[in-house]
Amino acid sequence: MNARDLAGVPAEPFEADAGAERRRLLADLARAYRLFGTLRWGELGDGHITCRDPLRPDHMWLLRYGVSFERATVDDLVLVAPDGNAADRDGRPAPINASAFYIHHPLHEARPDIGAAAHTHTQWGTPFSAERRMIEPINQEATCFFEDHVLFDDEEVQILSTDGGKRIATALGDCRAAVLANHGLLTVGASPADAVGWFVLAERVAEVQMKAPAAVPISAPAARIARDDLTRGDFGWNLFGWATRRHLSCELD
Repeated sequence: MNARDLAGVPAEPFEADAGAERRRLLADLARAYRLFGTLRWGELGDGHITCRDPLRPDHMWLLRYGVSFERATVDDLVLVAPDGNAADRDGRPAPINASAFYIHHPLHEARPDIGAAAHTHTQWGTPFSAERRMIEPINQEATCFFEDHVLFDDEEVQILSTDGGKRIATALGDCRAAVLANHGLLTVGASPADAVGWFVLAERVAEVQMKAPAAVPISAPAARIARDDLTRGDFGWNLFGWATRRHLSCELD
């Protein structure tokens, strides 16, 4: 195993062997779902995290439909083909959240640079999205998304086909995050850990935005300085590590 490192900043591991890398990513994908569940997100099945398959890059992994997020294991993950059909690790057909395919497959298709995407309905991200506005640099964490997020201002709140997902992908462009109007937050990243680390941060930022409606933003130059300093290296992966150590500490035993 080797690691991508930057000036001593902890870096996400990477396995050169595709099979070993798949096992690493799927372990993190299951942990990512458990983190969402522990944070009381997706309690009604309203959310999804996907991971590009290292062995078949046009396929993605997803949690089988009906599994509570906080109980997700690697055995509950299913491989979704480009046509939307899914199979479990033994090759048997498996049910999935159709919206996950409609939203995430076009993202993975349009962005070969990303390995994962995360979306769910949250206590602050969803009401923030209902205001249909951008994230402003009103606090330190918010600067991380400065000039790196979009507003998907679209009436199709219930995504019914990959056409909706394609519009989201087009709006997202090469950005890290999207505010889906009247829907919630969405983030992408190099891996499940990276995407979910950014998502947890986005939810915190949405909370601040909602609690401080009269906040005064800092200037664009100051926001860029903070962003560039804070987000060095594998930033999302590091955030994921902090969050899982805090909320999934029992797994360290």
